[in-house]
Amino acid sequence: MENNPVVWFEIYVQDMERARKFYETVLAVTLERLNAPAGEMWAFPMEMNKSGAGGSLVKMEGVPSGGNSTLVYFGCKDCAVEAARVSPSGGKIQREKMSIGEYGFISLVLDTEGNMFGLHSMQ
Repeated sequence: MENNPVVWFEIYVQDMERARKFYETVLAVTLERLNAPAGEMWAFPMEMNKSGAGGSLVKMEGVPSGGNSTLVYFGCKDCAVEAARVSPSGGKIQREKMSIGEYGFISLVLDTEGNMFGLHSMQ
C-alpha cells in the first residue's frame, strides 16, 4: 500500500449546529461548509497535499447518528487537553487518557450526537 488507508471520514449527526459547535470547541478549529449535493456537510480543516485524512460532519435524511462501528481518531499534541473540553461542550468521556505503549496515548469520547471518537497524541 503506497498511502495511508484512510482517505476521508464522515461523522453523521442529527443536530448540525450543536455538533458543529461541539467539534469546533473541543478541537479548537473552524469547520467550513461544503457544497454537498445531498444533505448538509461541514468539513474539518484540511490540506489536500498533506498526509492524513480529511473529513466532515454530515446531516442526511435517513442516516442516523450514533451506534455505528466506525471510530475516527483526531491527532492532538496532548489528548488530555481536548478531552478536558468534551464534557463542558455537551459530550461525555468514555475512557480517560490512557497509554497505548510506544504508540502514544488515547482518549475515547462521545459527541453530542452519540458518536464515539478517539483523540490520539504522543505525549
